[in-house]
Formats: sequence, structure tokens, C-alpha cells
Amino acid sequence: MNIRLPVSIYRFGVFLLVSMGLALSLLACSRNETSDAPKFKGIDITGAKYGKDFQLADTDERVRTLADFKGKAVMLYFGFVQCPDVCPTALTRAVEVKRLLGADGERLQVIFVTVDPERDTNDILKAYMAAFDPTFLALHGNADQTRSTAEHFKVYYKKVPTGSSYTMDHSALSYVFDPNGQLRLALRHEQSAQDYAHDIAQLLKKS
Repeated sequence: MNIRLPVSIYRFGVFLLVSMGLALSLLACSRNETSDAPKFKGIDITGAKYGKDFQLADTDERVRTLADFKGKAVMLYFGFVQCPDVCPTALTRAVEVKRLLGADGERLQVIFVTVDPERDTNDILKAYMAAFDPTFLALHGNADQTRSTAEHFKVYYKKVPTGSSYTMDHSALSYVFDPNGQLRLALRHEQSAQDYAHDIAQLLKKS
């Protein structure tokens, strides 16, 4: 026995099947895109509204911005030369990260921004970078520029008196920009060089 469906119901059925097929296709595409997305060990801050750029002088008094490092991943860290442990640990780890990246290590620019411009002169900063890696770059500004830059990156720092001198309290995240100059990662101080290298390699691979 043949049953003839009304044309309107038949057309609706065809439309429903096509729509379901399109929805499944879009879902499959979405899953593929998700599976291709980098899996970071650090904090993914892609799309952050802060940390868009900086404008500070290097040890040769040349003003630097992110545009100077296009094509490289940039790892930005705020600290000070007389820091007893956190800063030297961060920079020692950066040396290891560069080594772990192999040939891609040449595409990583490490930048150290001093939060103690009062004591960290050009000569001191230059010698401090050379003690870790001569390709590492130190940047500085005056008190207002330092404060403005730190606020733009949501970095905390504070002068703390110690007898006749002082030290600096400061946050210890490392920020990483991809080769297109987009802020992508905040890496925690307690993470390993392997974690850092893993995430930076993902950014370099996508560029």
C-alpha cells in the first residue's frame, strides 16, 4: 500500500534533514577547530584588554615598543637587579627556555623591565642581562613611565624600606606575546622551564 505524503510535509521533511546535516557539519568543524587550538600549561589571556604595548628605553636609550620585535615571541618580565631570588630564578629559567626551544630559541626575545629605575642604571642593567644572556633586553623608564607601564600590565610593585636602604615587592608573572604582537599568556613563577617552552613553542608553531 503506497501512502502519498502532502507536498508541504515532504518539503518540510527534506528541509529538516538538510538543516540537521548542516548543523552536524558545523559541529564537526567546531570540534576540529577546538582540537587544533593550542593547549597551554600557563594562563591563556588571549584577547585581554590590557598589556597592548609598552614604550620604554633600552640600555642604549633607544625607545622600544612591541613593533620592534614583530616575528618573534616576546617574554616580558618585571623585576629589579637587587632582587635576591625571584628575578635571578626567572632569568635563569628564561635561559633554559631558550635552550629547550632549540633553533626556535632565536625567535624568542626576553625583555626585563625594571621596577627600580632609581638604582637600575643603564650600565647595571646591561651587565645584569649579560650575566644571563647577552640577547636579553632590559628596559627602563622614569618613575611615572614605570608606574604607567606596570599598571597597564596589571603588575604590582612597591618600595619596602629595609634599614638604611629598601627592597621591592613585586608580582612575578611572565607575559608572552605571539609573533604578531598579541598578548597571549601569563606564565606563573612556579612553573618549570619545560612548561614555558611548551607554551611558547605552540605560539611559534602557529605563526
